[in-house]
Amino acid sequence: MSLYKRNKVWHADFSVNGQRFRVSLDTTDWREAQAKEKEKIAQAADGKLAPNTNDFSRLGFGEAAERYLKTRKLELGESSFKKESALLVQPKSFFEATKLSKIRTESLLAYRDWRAETKVKPITINMEMGAIRRILKRAKRWHLVSDGLKPLKERGTVGRAMPADEKTRLERIAKSNPDWQTARLAMVLALNTTMRGCELKSLQWGDIDLMEKKLTIGKSKTEAGERVIPLNSTAYAVMLELRERAKSFHGIGADHFIFPACENGHIDPTRPQKSWRSAWRSLTRAIECPACGVVQHTGKVCRNSKCKADITEVKSPTAGFRFHDLRHHAITELAESQASDSTIMSIAGHVSQKMLQHYSHVRLDAKRDALEALSRHAEHRGNGNGRGTTVAEQTEEGYVTNHVTNTESAGHSTWELTEKNGRPEWTRTIDLFRVKEAL
Repeated sequence: MSLYKRNKVWHADFSVNGQRFRVSLDTTDWREAQAKEKEKIAQAADGKLAPNTNDFSRLGFGEAAERYLKTRKLELGESSFKKESALLVQPKSFFEATKLSKIRTESLLAYRDWRAETKVKPITINMEMGAIRRILKRAKRWHLVSDGLKPLKERGTVGRAMPADEKTRLERIAKSNPDWQTARLAMVLALNTTMRGCELKSLQWGDIDLMEKKLTIGKSKTEAGERVIPLNSTAYAVMLELRERAKSFHGIGADHFIFPACENGHIDPTRPQKSWRSAWRSLTRAIECPACGVVQHTGKVCRNSKCKADITEVKSPTAGFRFHDLRHHAITELAESQASDSTIMSIAGHVSQKMLQHYSHVRLDAKRDALEALSRHAEHRGNGNGRGTTVAEQTEEGYVTNHVTNTESAGHSTWELTEKNGRPEWTRTIDLFRVKEAL
């Protein structure tokens, strides 16, 4: 251990468990420097002080972020890498050339406040802070600054499930316009397989087994997402329709994509489709004229020349419904069908119960049905003379539970249990029971 001065400021140079630490004590007073040196040694022993051998921590944030992304490109899928890169745009702008070793808790709080002032949603800020955390962890600096940081509170429910009538309406409208064919087929598959949009776009004909009626997802967002999904009758019919469509442009090879790229009318089955966002927005925002039923975009007057009804107030109930919400809807329907959690997680590719709860939504109709079941149960308990069950009857039926656990069993039920098991339920051992009987 040694103390030395540099520009009139005391520094400490010491080693703990074979690792060397050289730190500034930020003081010009000798006695204060001695006390701070002991604090630094204690921090190093507790793993709360980063050693000086980490060159990554000495980089400016911008350069560190570029190096981090370079290594992450080998670990992430294409879409995940694009998302990670986008999450670091604002942090690089804020921290610029600030060294990772100089970033403190106050610096991160200042960044969070700066982003909040621009009206950015808490979920976005939390994701950006997550990207910063991953960089600081690589620099072995995160544990030094994380104590005063907590994630911002986010909106509880993300995504939604449609009522049955909205789902029927959306499927009906999707069939009305040939330009929406790809969006419609992708929608039906998502509703019947729980697949993500990125999983649908990466599907190739080699992943489909029409004989066994199943598909294999070999590339997904997570390892749990790599799974085998059986095709129900609806999904199987869509696959047959997609295959007939693929035959028209000779795109049924094992390495051809089910949803091929299409640019300027040219279809290339060797490349996947990048997006169906425009078609999906048009589909979900489309309305039906209440007078003639013609499907159209929102406006003032119905486009049907024979109708011309006022449609100013007509709005689509699915406007703003994201394609990813189809996955929420499918998982919700699985949950309402009484499928086990493990089955749903296997189909959806979830790795945890928490994520399953995130995607499963209890719809209003399901709540209403559950409460109606209580009403029917109460009516069934009636004795047929128009009145409900009395308190005494409820007690006899098992409705009242107060002090039930302390109520002794009536009659000879305990001794019947003795004959069957060799001793009463409350007897701890057979020998003890025999002693009691002898006495």
